[in-house]
Amino acid sequence: MTASASTAGERRISWLWLAALWLFLLLLATLRPLAVPDEGRYGELGRWMLQSGDWLTPRLDGIPLFHKPPLLYWMEAVSLAIFGNHVWALRLVPALHAGVMLAGLYLAARAIAGERLARRAALMLGTSVAFLLGGQYVNHDMMVATWIGVAIWCFAFAFMRGERPHANLARLGFVACALGVMSKGLIGIVLPGLVLFCWLLWTRQFRKVLALPWVSGVLLFALIAVPWFVLVAQKYPGVLDYLFGTQQFTRYVGTTFNNIQPWWFYLVGLLLLLFPWAFFALKPLWDAVRRGAIPTPEGIAREWLSLCWIWLAAILLFFTIPDSKLIGYILPVIPPLALLAALGWERTLGRRRFAGRWFAALAVLVAAAALAVSLLVTRFTQDKLSFDVAHTLRCEMQPGDTVYVVGNYPYDLPFYAQIRQPLIVVQDWAQQRATAGDVWQRELFEGANFDAAAARVLQTPAVLPAASRRAGDWLLAPRNGTEREFGPPAWLPVQTGTGWVLFKSGASGGADSAPKGPESAQQKGLPGCHQ
Repeated sequence: MTASASTAGERRISWLWLAALWLFLLLLATLRPLAVPDEGRYGELGRWMLQSGDWLTPRLDGIPLFHKPPLLYWMEAVSLAIFGNHVWALRLVPALHAGVMLAGLYLAARAIAGERLARRAALMLGTSVAFLLGGQYVNHDMMVATWIGVAIWCFAFAFMRGERPHANLARLGFVACALGVMSKGLIGIVLPGLVLFCWLLWTRQFRKVLALPWVSGVLLFALIAVPWFVLVAQKYPGVLDYLFGTQQFTRYVGTTFNNIQPWWFYLVGLLLLLFPWAFFALKPLWDAVRRGAIPTPEGIAREWLSLCWIWLAAILLFFTIPDSKLIGYILPVIPPLALLAALGWERTLGRRRFAGRWFAALAVLVAAAALAVSLLVTRFTQDKLSFDVAHTLRCEMQPGDTVYVVGNYPYDLPFYAQIRQPLIVVQDWAQQRATAGDVWQRELFEGANFDAAAARVLQTPAVLPAASRRAGDWLLAPRNGTEREFGPPAWLPVQTGTGWVLFKSGASGGADSAPKGPESAQQKGLPGCHQ
């Protein structure tokens, strides 16, 4: 067998492994209901966009939600249009991006360090919590992490091609930055810029920046990233201040938002996201500290090792500064960490007799843990979910019926019930505007500030007595005592679910008002409903 045929065969094996891991990710994506609030919120935004035909304005319960740009919702809407109203159709969007991240790492590592190390790094990423769980979670984190990674790889390879950057690779980098901005905002360009700026200074290549194809690159970036912001700003004055100012800059520097965590939060998070492989990255780190410089393995240019460490350190420091921290924010550093972990494995265990068996055992352990989490997580979160009462609503609601919700917001209910009109959310909104912190009420009333007509879905408890006497009205309350405050005798109980209680207006009467369990929803001829 010739060397080229052998190389092609090894690459084919690598791609088969990556495809198998991605298919396993898709399987995991089918095993659990939507998590709330995030998956319910972001999944419903895509469903509503498809249902309403309004591809400009992301809406939650009919109310504009301008926390993030709309690329995730656009792709969700397309996926739902093709595959139908399934949870896995929503999760296909982050899964596709996780696949791009995996393939990008493999291709980059293969060019940097050869087939053996590239396969090892890709398998480490593909058998990690970051990939198997983060890659199926419906939010913006995997999307923006992927495009940040693609941008860094493209620009880095462009700069390493010679005295002048490779123009087409650089243009791909500009496109990736634009997609990153459309995924989650300014970090889509700020983080690649931060990493590359530090790396070019460290490797004394900064002069090459002047030779980038700036005109065509910026034009490509603008064609992708600018139009939506222009159009939405024309329709909703002040929205850019809210999106970039309140939701990005203020969240970064502020101290009044949720999820306050200590400075070491992301260090522990990295060990968990790339468990157990992240521990092997400690070997190259120790070698660098001991020698006072980054050691260069045979066949790997020092610039590439510098890129991995700077990529890891710069983004880690960037997200450590804010008080508010979420584990998904650190996903952009997983590709270089996986490459460093693969290098550490080769230095410590790679040549040992049973290294292959140890690696396989650890990979199977992580995959089994991801499978167990996907199967069992609902047992610990079902008190927050509403898919059981959503099934009843979907089967029994008539066109024109109105659903009122009190005490909380059921983020997953509109998706499962396929409700085509907004829920009426009942709160003391004057008090909420005066006192609410970083909570669900705030995202609704702040969004309502941009659309007075949509704001009519935010009502006070004064509307409930009349609604309870009107046929075709439903009430949903959390199963935490709130249902006793607003329920009988004015409202008739229909179903007590795992997390929510469903009532129907007393005026409806009849046998259909009898209490039901999750399995008793009847009629309409919809899928899952019995005649």
